[in-house]
Amino acid sequence: MSDTGTTLRLERGFDAPREAVFDAWTSPEVLRQWWAAGTGWSTPVAEVDLRVGGRYRLSMQDPEATAPYTVVGEYVEVRRPERLSYTWSWEGDPVEQAGSRDTLVVVEFHEDGGGTKVVLTHSGFAGPEVVAQHEHGWHACLDNLATAVFSPTRR
Repeated sequence: MSDTGTTLRLERGFDAPREAVFDAWTSPEVLRQWWAAGTGWSTPVAEVDLRVGGRYRLSMQDPEATAPYTVVGEYVEVRRPERLSYTWSWEGDPVEQAGSRDTLVVVEFHEDGGGTKVVLTHSGFAGPEVVAQHEHGWHACLDNLATAVFSPTRR
C-alpha cells in the first residue's frame, strides 16, 4: 500500500527467527538466492559491506533482457536483528525507473510468534507511478524470499 503517493509500505510474515530473516537481507550468498523481481530471474551481483556508511550493490537479471538492473546505496542504520536502513539508487537510472533515485529503504524485523514479520518502507519516490513499479518488484522479491529461503506464514 502506498502513502501520500511517494511512500511504499509492505508487510510479510516468514516462518523463521528474525535473526535468520535479517541475515537473508544482508548475506551475499543468501541474497543471490532470492533478490530478483521475477520468476526465473537471477542475481548475478550481491556485494554487501554491512556497516553504517558501508555500500551495497545488487543486480537482478531478467532472462529476456540484455542488461541487469542494478541498485546501489549506503547503509544508514544496521541494528541486527531489528532494523536495516539504506539509501537506494538505480545504477544508470534506467528509463523505466525514472524518478526513483535517492530513495530510502527501511526494513524492520519483528518477532511474531515463532516467526518474523517484515515491515518494509520505501520512501522518497517522485510519484505514485514509480511507487507502483517498485511495489510490484518488492512483492516479487518477497515472494522469492518466501519460496527460495523461508516459508510464508501470512501475506
